[in-house]
Amino acid sequence: MRKRITWAFTFRLRQYMKASLWIMPLFGLGLGVVLAECAIAVDASGWLPSGWRYSASTATGVLSSIVGAMVALLGFVVTIGVLVIQQATGTLSPRYMRLWYRDHLQKAVLSTFIGTFAFAFSLMRTIESDSVPDLGVTLAGMAVGVSLLLLLVYLNRFTHNLRPVAIADIVGRQGVRVFTQAAAAVRGPAVVPGTVDPVPPGAPVTPVHATGGGVIQAVNVSALVRTAARHECVFVLPQLIGDHVAPGTVLVEVHGGVAAVDPDRVRGLVALGAERTIEQDPAFALRVLVDIAIRALSPAVNDPTTAVQVLNHIESFLCAVGRTPLPGRLVLADEHGRPRLVLPGRSWEDYLQLAVAEIRHYGATSLQVCRRLRALFEGLAGSAAEVHLPSVRAELALLDESVERSFDDPARRALARTADRQGIGGGFRRA
Repeated sequence: MRKRITWAFTFRLRQYMKASLWIMPLFGLGLGVVLAECAIAVDASGWLPSGWRYSASTATGVLSSIVGAMVALLGFVVTIGVLVIQQATGTLSPRYMRLWYRDHLQKAVLSTFIGTFAFAFSLMRTIESDSVPDLGVTLAGMAVGVSLLLLLVYLNRFTHNLRPVAIADIVGRQGVRVFTQAAAAVRGPAVVPGTVDPVPPGAPVTPVHATGGGVIQAVNVSALVRTAARHECVFVLPQLIGDHVAPGTVLVEVHGGVAAVDPDRVRGLVALGAERTIEQDPAFALRVLVDIAIRALSPAVNDPTTAVQVLNHIESFLCAVGRTPLPGRLVLADEHGRPRLVLPGRSWEDYLQLAVAEIRHYGATSLQVCRRLRALFEGLAGSAAEVHLPSVRAELALLDESVERSFDDPARRALARTADRQGIGGGFRRA
């Protein structure tokens, strides 16, 4: 029996293609060969002006130089990539590398280099004493110019974007976008918790177990709702997106139903992988931000200013989350309003604790971090929903206790208890 191609498989395939550094260059290689054949065919029509004509020796020398230059530039870009990996994993966060692999500019540079190489190499085989691909030689020279321009843009981008604050800005904006999209997606079909009991009372429960282990990367919500409606049952996912499940763990609970549900089909709607992704897991973006901040606070680095800058983006993320109602669970309904899917949801307290607990712990002795954290809590107290304020006050109380333990001198303790959005340097001016 032929194995069915599931949604989870296609999701993992898309993730692999997004992170792959060889698929787009492979297309560039094929495109270079095709364009070379087109240039040879057009050149045979003989419409080029006389100024574009090349001798066989000149064309061979130009194309040979282009082929060698593209190989050298490819090696140069690979070297830069290795240096980026070393710097990112050593001073930033290994979790950031999953986002770096997906950079479209890097893939475009590699594709252009390999495409230019294939284009020039394909033209070289057609050069004879009485036949020269004049148009192709001219286009090859133009392709080199485009390649060099892309290389400069590539160097400029990664020179600026490898700074921790630039990475924090990129990751923070992606996290806010994913969270906003997820909130908008479930706002329509979501059933308000407490008004409807999503699980039929007394209905039999059929567990669907995971056949393999991995992290829950994504869930096909709409397909699960349609499948539950077709079988007149309710699906309950006991695990959060981003949780790691071991083989044999209950992946989905099937409550009720007029017909047996195919467990393989249900498993095929939940994508498991080796690590978390940001597509349906905005908390993963917050995890990366916190990782960057606590690495900056390690004794080996001792860079509290970077931690303060990352806290700026963490506060922006928390402000977006704090303005959104966060039920303990999400109950999604079908087109008739009947509950069909129950998903566990992260609470405001979960996001807040993830954002500040480790930074408060590792930055307890830093004046900058303590002052910036206090300013963050004061900002959240003014922007978050009223229901979220008790947890903000609780975190502020924990910060006060941390300051009391870390600073024995009353003057330094008072300094650490001053809210300052710049860490040090902004509090007195604001007062």
